[in-house]
Amino acid sequence: MREGYIKVAAVTPDVKVADTKYNTECICKKIRECSSQGAKVIVFPELCITGYSCGDLFLQELLLEKALKGLKKIAKCTQDADAIVFVGLPVSYKGKLYNAAAALCSGEILGIVPKTFLPGYNEFYELRHFTKGMKETVYIGIGDELVPMGQKLLFVCDTMPELVIGAEICEDLWAPNPPSIGHALSGATLIVNLSASDEATGKDVYRRDLVCGQSARLLSGYIYAGAGNGESTQDVVYSAHNMIAENGVLLAESKRFENETVYTELDLKKIVEERRRNTTFEADGDNSGYEEAEFSLNIEETKLTRKIDPAPFVPGKKEERKKRCDEILTIQAMGLFGRLKHTNCKCAVIGISGGLDSTLALLVTARAFDRLGLARKGIIAVTMPGFGTTDRTYTNAVSMIKHLGASFLEVPIKDAVNVHFRDIGFDASRHDVTYENAQARERTQILMDIANKEGGMVIGTGDMSELALGWATYNGDHMSMYGVNSSVPKTLVRHLVRYYADTCEDEALKEVLYDVLDTPVSPELLPPEDGKISQKTEDIVGPYELHDFFLYYMLRFGYPPRKIYRLAKLAFAGVYEEDTIRHWLKNFYVRFFAQQFKRSCLPDGPKVGTVAVSPRGDLRMPSDACAGIWLDEIEKIR
Repeated sequence: MREGYIKVAAVTPDVKVADTKYNTECICKKIRECSSQGAKVIVFPELCITGYSCGDLFLQELLLEKALKGLKKIAKCTQDADAIVFVGLPVSYKGKLYNAAAALCSGEILGIVPKTFLPGYNEFYELRHFTKGMKETVYIGIGDELVPMGQKLLFVCDTMPELVIGAEICEDLWAPNPPSIGHALSGATLIVNLSASDEATGKDVYRRDLVCGQSARLLSGYIYAGAGNGESTQDVVYSAHNMIAENGVLLAESKRFENETVYTELDLKKIVEERRRNTTFEADGDNSGYEEAEFSLNIEETKLTRKIDPAPFVPGKKEERKKRCDEILTIQAMGLFGRLKHTNCKCAVIGISGGLDSTLALLVTARAFDRLGLARKGIIAVTMPGFGTTDRTYTNAVSMIKHLGASFLEVPIKDAVNVHFRDIGFDASRHDVTYENAQARERTQILMDIANKEGGMVIGTGDMSELALGWATYNGDHMSMYGVNSSVPKTLVRHLVRYYADTCEDEALKEVLYDVLDTPVSPELLPPEDGKISQKTEDIVGPYELHDFFLYYMLRFGYPPRKIYRLAKLAFAGVYEEDTIRHWLKNFYVRFFAQQFKRSCLPDGPKVGTVAVSPRGDLRMPSDACAGIWLDEIEKIR
């Protein structure tokens, strides 16, 4: 439960229709089982104490009495379970019968939430037996207890403030205005749904979409527990379709027809953070009248079993990744398309090094020119060999330009830079930051001057990871007239180039792109050793896969360093040692805070994902912000 994580379970117990004693025993058994697995929120299906398919037996007084007796026994069972449990049963109040969800914890019945929307169409006839739940909270006597009952009940954990639970029942989710909307706008971060949705061909897809869509719309967790085997199959079949979603993402799902329990962990702090940043997440109208029932859970470490993707910027599934890569390339190209069209510019100037970033920028520029109906000869691709240029990258750059049909121009920079060194009295044998940055600025000056000469536009090649770390020369490769890669992280750049290579029909170009992918990432500003790249970026700033991971969770969800470190240990287990992760995490924060001044004056460029660092878009951060509290927390990580 620390850092906002809580383990939850959606359960379908064995049932026998109208056998409350058997059903109660099965529910208690499942509670003990889930509790032993560390689940803190346990959700059972609709009317599970009696069985959903009792029909007119719901009008039998004995069944209702035995259901309440079963509820008391289940409540007692929760004394030994550090969890809040939701079970379904019929509840009688003032001569009316309600289809209800009861919340149980620490041996007590915390409250009862009646179903709002009762289906009376097709195979459903709940209106024959049940009454729509009351909005105002009433108090119902169960034994010696007075228990709150009403639609507007929330269950609040006093030991974990982020855990606020609202309940709805089956059809409530399918209605145009589900009760969960009011629950979430009144503070519920987790919605539980006790359901008995019968199965029909294709219905599982729609049901899954509803659960994921509602969790996304409400910025919440959503636990859906469905009735299964044991219900009457007189006219319909129940599939035990259990699901757990978080903000639109399906984290766990059962195999249908197997009464399978599913577990996962929800990140409630992430949900709270999402709501903080979403300014439209607010009630539009009166949403008053909610009452809260408090409960307590022990605070302890939640072992994470959910998958932590080491490359959060990159879609995991191959088919999805192909689709996403094509979409991103199109967004990049359309951004440049719009700028070129608006300025009536027919010429683009781009520096080509033979590395990944300039390769991607050239591919995007070619796409934009194709969409504009412009000849690719209008793309002036400039190679500018310097002190660190290797034959491999030079050859790849020249070949790529040729196969893409761009205009090739070579402008060596060694002589010009040496003259500059002489003018400022710099010793060229000192391979320091002046030695490196002078080359980067010379290259940018060349590109800008060619653009002026040809009436063109300089296309920036730097990516978002470099901008996050400040791995760019201020007013050098940092500057352009339009930066097509400015919101593409390095881990994604590689996949975009690979996608282009995989789908390319030109075999010669394909071969060049594959070799670019195999070339170490380097600015090539230091002389090569034995003809090979001597300056490898990741040896200096650290692995980009780690930095992209840190960047994603810091900016997308506002996670603190200790939480990012915890996730990184899981994501990169067996790849990096803990000390290595901690070292580069500190390096990331130092660089990120120190280099904001470069991001504050970025050229325009298209946003392609949920994280961006443009000062006009997603990141409004002062250049003089202090990293102290973040670095202090990293020092305490052990």
